[in-house]
Amino acid sequence: MEFDLPRAAGIVALIIALGTAGVAVGTPMGIGTTLMMVLPSMLVFGAVAFAVGMKHGEFRATRA
Repeated sequence: MEFDLPRAAGIVALIIALGTAGVAVGTPMGIGTTLMMVLPSMLVFGAVAFAVGMKHGEFRATRA
């Protein structure tokens, strides 16, 4: 399966949305706290992991 940037970014966004929803439903933490603390940290970590993964994939692809 070929991944392009919009499809890969959409998958990352879906994973972050599911994770945020799971934390909001599964813990006694308030929804305001979840949206102010958990969601931004998940977005930043997802962006950093995505960028590192893309660069690693580019490196692996050029080192055939």
